Amino acid sequence: MNVSEGPFAPILAELRRLTASGEPVVAAIDGRCGSGKTTLADIIAGQMPCNICHMDDFYLPFPRRKSGWEGKAAGNMDLERFLREVLLPARGGQPILYRPYDCGSGTYLPAAALSPGGLTVVEGSYSLHPLLRPHYGWSLFLTCSKEEQARRLKAREGDRWPAFEDRWIPMEERYIRACAVEETASLVVDTTAFPL
Repeated sequence: MNVSEGPFAPILAELRRLTASGEPVVAAIDGRCGSGKTTLADIIAGQMPCNICHMDDFYLPFPRRKSGWEGKAAGNMDLERFLREVLLPARGGQPILYRPYDCGSGTYLPAAALSPGGLTVVEGSYSLHPLLRPHYGWSLFLTCSKEEQARRLKAREGDRWPAFEDRWIPMEERYIRACAVEETASLVVDTTAFPL
């Protein structure tokens, strides 16, 4: 896909407009799993200078999750740490330093350091949680049809697809509804027909 002519071109144009002044800009890409959040973040990083932060780096370790966390919007996320270590420094044009959490190993990885200023793109589910939402200059919600979501996730996750169908998608949908994520984003884009 030639991204300069591709379906994400209007989003890239808007981000260029927002960053033209040189002031720090923090943008969120939230949306349904399989809708293209990580793909879009990668495209942005390939087209313009920016920092990319992944919400997947801020899962709460299982021992720190509160009882009933699966029924609470973002109950599996360390939103306070994300706000403190990434979002507030990025918004203030300060350096960002944080240790990504790796769910597979249950450990914190070596610290990631990101340059201050410019554009910071936060990618991932739960990035537009009400605790975080006021700190963005712009936000995007990506969606796609249930059928296309299933097709993409089966291709991407293989044997792990049933866990998405039974657990992760329902949790994500509860968050989207409870926090009015789609309704409060600056822009909503349906990627069903995009070649992802």
